[in-house]
Amino acid sequence: MKPDIHPEYGPVVFRDSASGATFLTRSTMKPVKTIEWEDGETYPVYDVDISSASHPFWTGKARVMDSEGRVERFQRRYGKRAGGGR
Repeated sequence: MKPDIHPEYGPVVFRDSASGATFLTRSTMKPVKTIEWEDGETYPVYDVDISSASHPFWTGKARVMDSEGRVERFQRRYGKRAGGGR
């Protein structure tokens, strides 16, 4: 690797605004805010709107928005035509 061309890679805490969950990982991001982690060290923190801790797909709380199939919905909206249309 070439020296002095790569961004600095270090520990960053990501905090989920929806659930309050926090994740300590490594990133090239440089957030301004900091947080004291469970180990007593202070790390930069980045607030995210949603993560796997609050996303309905990952939490198993996903709701089915459309229980009706596409074909049935189309037929209900535009009616059934005999002979395939035209």
